[in-house]
Amino acid sequence: MQIGSSVRALAGACLALLSSMASADDGCRGMPALPAISFITFQSPNLAATTPAQAMLTIEGKLSLPSGHCEHDARHRKMAAVVILHGSSGVDSRGDFYERALNAEGIATLQIDMWQARGVTGIANRPAAPILTYPDAFSALAFLAARSDIDPERIGVLGFSWGGVVSLGTAEQLYAGAFGGGRRFAAHVANYPVCWGANNTSIPALYPPAQKGTQFLHLTGAPVLIQIGSKDSYDNGTEHCVALAAAVNPSNGYVVSVNEYPGATHAWDRLMVPETAPDPFADEGSYFRTGVLPTVVITPDVLQAYESRERVARFFRRNLVEKH
Repeated sequence: MQIGSSVRALAGACLALLSSMASADDGCRGMPALPAISFITFQSPNLAATTPAQAMLTIEGKLSLPSGHCEHDARHRKMAAVVILHGSSGVDSRGDFYERALNAEGIATLQIDMWQARGVTGIANRPAAPILTYPDAFSALAFLAARSDIDPERIGVLGFSWGGVVSLGTAEQLYAGAFGGGRRFAAHVANYPVCWGANNTSIPALYPPAQKGTQFLHLTGAPVLIQIGSKDSYDNGTEHCVALAAAVNPSNGYVVSVNEYPGATHAWDRLMVPETAPDPFADEGSYFRTGVLPTVVITPDVLQAYESRERVARFFRRNLVEKH
């Protein structure tokens, strides 16, 4: 009898503990409840189309809705959201890594695959210019804005490498006006976006910048966070990103900030096996001067990856949740 009573008492204590944990865990910070995940499609203009039949692309994406809002966001309000854009290697671990932190803040996420619809497999056959994928980002913005559970005024964008270039481009008035349909992103994060290429008129593949998608001069006014490692193989350090922010900030309300990660390579937050890959745009575009194909070194940095994720979550919390 005493053993049975002890077992029942222990079971009751466990149930009470689980109940208290469940009540404390409302899908906000800490260990959130499971998000509602769905796989969606939307249409996006194909700027590379040569026939009317190719005019539109069907873009696939992963939509993740947090299970609840955090204490700073009333439950009756529509959710903020962030579009997540992959790099040249395609959808990988980075999207899910940041998605978890954003969902824990009560922010919905939409990871889109810009490559699948185009048959792209990586660096070797990616689109010829960044501008060709800008419609995808703005079409994702339109998709989210049309949902009844998303606040169309609180949608941000996060991009890695190629996606970082797109994130920067969507902050430029020229491209927001051309592809946004009157909509603009409310905040931008660009992780290692090949800053040397912005506004560059010396590389034939990027000329003219306005038509290639590398113009970054007249901004929409939304805050922009650029993150870059000191050993980045594209920019050969942080100086290009720092100089870009310094050049555009005085005439754009000082909305661009740069965060540097000491000792970090390109894609330090890609927590997968290290990789070295050839890319003509690496080494500040040296290929276009020398004809020698440079390589990009990608080495994961676990501590700085988590630091980056926390900084990105704070940035979007501050600009998509707390300001509204």
